[in-house]
Amino acid sequence: METGRSTYIEKLYQTYYMDVYSYIMTLTKDASLSEELTQEVFYRAMKSEFQGKSSERTWLCAIAKNLCTDEFRKRKRAAVFDEDTADTADSRNQASVEHAVISKMENLQIHIALHQLEEPYREVFSLRVFGELSFKDIGMVFGKTENWARVTYHRGKLKLQEQLGTVQK
Repeated sequence: METGRSTYIEKLYQTYYMDVYSYIMTLTKDASLSEELTQEVFYRAMKSEFQGKSSERTWLCAIAKNLCTDEFRKRKRAAVFDEDTADTADSRNQASVEHAVISKMENLQIHIALHQLEEPYREVFSLRVFGELSFKDIGMVFGKTENWARVTYHRGKLKLQEQLGTVQK
């Protein structure tokens, strides 16, 4: 029985490794961390039992999302943001520094607006944009319909655009 279980996990790994890694990479933007978290996803999958309430890919992505959330919380508590490091790296080229600062400010505004978005809009939007999940898969994550996921995503997108002042009338 143990051989069957390890064969199943090996098949999961071979089938979904790139999907899980890509999803985590969109969240972390860090190849090394993404590799580490992807390994942890499959380790946790090996320790738990697939219930069949969603697709295997959705199940693995849900594990990945939870791991990323935990990692971000851990890093937020432990790390102190050092803006001087980014500025020093580009100090030779003033135009690059200005561009980096403007880009950083725009990204910060987007992330602040996204963070202020209420649930479930924030999570649905993140799963769709960063996780690249289908509406069907998002619906399964929440135990809802594909249509619910689609409507929730579009409402969240509109709310985000309103907060950023980019709604076209």
